[in-house]
Amino acid sequence: MLYTGAMERPDHVLVVDDDAEIRSLIAEYLGRNGLRVTVAGDGREMRQALDANRIDLVVLDLMMPGEDGLKLCRDLRARSNVPVVMLTARGDELDRIIGIEMGADDYLAKPFNPRELLARIKSVLRRARSLPEASLEAKRLRFAGWTLDLVARSLGSPEGVVVPLSGTEFRLLKVFVEHPNHVLDRNQLMDLTLGREAAPFDRSIDVQLSRLRQRLRDDAREPRIIKTVRNQGYVLAAAVERVD
Repeated sequence: MLYTGAMERPDHVLVVDDDAEIRSLIAEYLGRNGLRVTVAGDGREMRQALDANRIDLVVLDLMMPGEDGLKLCRDLRARSNVPVVMLTARGDELDRIIGIEMGADDYLAKPFNPRELLARIKSVLRRARSLPEASLEAKRLRFAGWTLDLVARSLGSPEGVVVPLSGTEFRLLKVFVEHPNHVLDRNQLMDLTLGREAAPFDRSIDVQLSRLRQRLRDDAREPRIIKTVRNQGYVLAAAVERVD
């Protein structure tokens, strides 16, 4: 059974899918494996469940009538950091990329083996808990003259100009500003921003960091904001304050 530290409570998963049979099958399997499960058939029921419960992870179907999974994931990201595993009847690479860009932590195509879904859930929960607890909770955070708006998902320069960020750049910067002065290794950053573990010789996170430094006008040779800690990882070397 999965537990969350000293509280000794089972992890609570919210399953959002318009197909009642799939909801039932997932809930039954996860429940047999020690998870507490709540189900929802649409966005309205999802929001009600989130308001009424402490949810540890959301399993969210992409293709739903009305509000689809991408919109719900985007709205969820604006209000919460709860991990999301997205499901879809299509296995297109584009869908996976869009899902990750919207803020999903992992992606699984239907039909799937419930055992694989359980494994993905465990993996995402481990990744989410691999970082120290966020030191600040706010809608906007300021650091080194820059302002990151967690609701609008935008970056404001010291001159007040809005700097565009990709979904991955936003998530990467969000991790840094929520954990200032903590050294974060490449595996943690890969897991939380790209939805996968770092493979040998995989330089994806280094490319994203280079782009993010460019956005912040941070000299790669002598960075002042996001510094490299040799043989350990990277650190946001700046004080962070709320702007609310």
